[in-house]
Amino acid sequence: MDNQRALDVQEFLDQQPFSAYQWLVFALCFAVVLLDGFDTAAIGYIAPSLMGEWGLSKPQLAPVLSAALIGLTCGSLTAGPLADRFGRRRPLAGSVLLFAIASLFAAEAQSLEQLTIFRFITGIGLGAAMPNAVTLMSEYCPRARRATLTNAMFCGFPLGAALGGFIAAWMIPQWGWRSILLAGGVMPLVLAVALLLSLPESVRFMVARAWPAEQIKNVLSRIGEIASFQSFYLAETRAAEDKQGGVRVIFSRRYAFGTVMLWLTYFMGLVIFYALVNWMPILFKEAGLSPKDATMVAALFPLGGVGAVAFGWLMDRYNPDKVIAIGFALTAFAIFAIGQVVGELGALVVVVLVAGTLMNTSRSSLPALAAQYYPTSGRATGVAWMLGAGRVGGIAGSFLVAQLAAMQLGFSAILTVLAIPGLLAAAALIAKQNFISKGKQ
Repeated sequence: MDNQRALDVQEFLDQQPFSAYQWLVFALCFAVVLLDGFDTAAIGYIAPSLMGEWGLSKPQLAPVLSAALIGLTCGSLTAGPLADRFGRRRPLAGSVLLFAIASLFAAEAQSLEQLTIFRFITGIGLGAAMPNAVTLMSEYCPRARRATLTNAMFCGFPLGAALGGFIAAWMIPQWGWRSILLAGGVMPLVLAVALLLSLPESVRFMVARAWPAEQIKNVLSRIGEIASFQSFYLAETRAAEDKQGGVRVIFSRRYAFGTVMLWLTYFMGLVIFYALVNWMPILFKEAGLSPKDATMVAALFPLGGVGAVAFGWLMDRYNPDKVIAIGFALTAFAIFAIGQVVGELGALVVVVLVAGTLMNTSRSSLPALAAQYYPTSGRATGVAWMLGAGRVGGIAGSFLVAQLAAMQLGFSAILTVLAIPGLLAAAALIAKQNFISKGKQ
């Protein structure tokens, strides 16, 4: 290839102002992640109503709380290799359509078994959507702002989860718990149409897979002036790995240890996140808060994820592994503090918001970290399989609280146990960074 007449796509993205076309990609991916957060957290907000209407105990509720998480794991493990083989756009639109339809069916469930099945299918769509949105967004970003923009996009997840709590507090008393699942089906159905009409394929994927130059040129010309260039390439530093399949890349000698540490970190993060998102309304209610206050205060926990923008800025300027590790260490102390202030509503509101900011900021920064870590040919698989492995942590977190409650542990004791995974996550990231540093010596 004559590189004097060829254009390095990443260099082009680095040199251009962030265009309106890239903001469109950002907005669509943000909407995907927003509705992903809404639908994922919805089951936790309707759980108290399910217990009342169907006469369920907390242990009986655990399977339906975990059903979507099992589906999320299946969806994530499938989505990454498919996206690295066939592209990001079509799997993303298809996954949004799947969880929209499944949520509509879940709203009509007549038994716990039916609801569990439909939540599992919902989870498959949710699990496939998230990694493709993260990967597509990161591949349209300039290097200097990649973590900031990807984290800003990922803020849609905690915002969607928090939005679900506020909407649930308003809608459930008027229209019942089914209205939340109905809303969680209609909104992504509209979004799926918008994705099919407006979302472009990843330009980096197009180049890596040698798509026709004219198609690549049509996309790049909407970002900036590309003059007379007629051929395009990626000057990645990991060219050898880029010729391999996604699974082989993430388990290659260069990436395998970091892959396992990313999985462990995300696993621990989701143990905390889903344990609290799914059970916090119930635990607060049992600790003496009114049903409305319990739901509203619980909704503050996922809302804290908007701090990921600040972490993205720090990650673009400092060592990203260390930045996130510090966030998880502080999370452990904040989670412990929730258990100490449950009797004071004002203090509880502040501590839950601080804990949520630390927890969700740290967890929400991990997809951007994974996207930076892997080359193009393994990026979707690396992000997706990290998310998939982490979802097992979400399943464990949901069952963990049920088990701790069955052991008659009190509120503060449960929160103390849930603080430990934060310390383990911090340790995993430090180990990953130390391994990378030794490899560079």
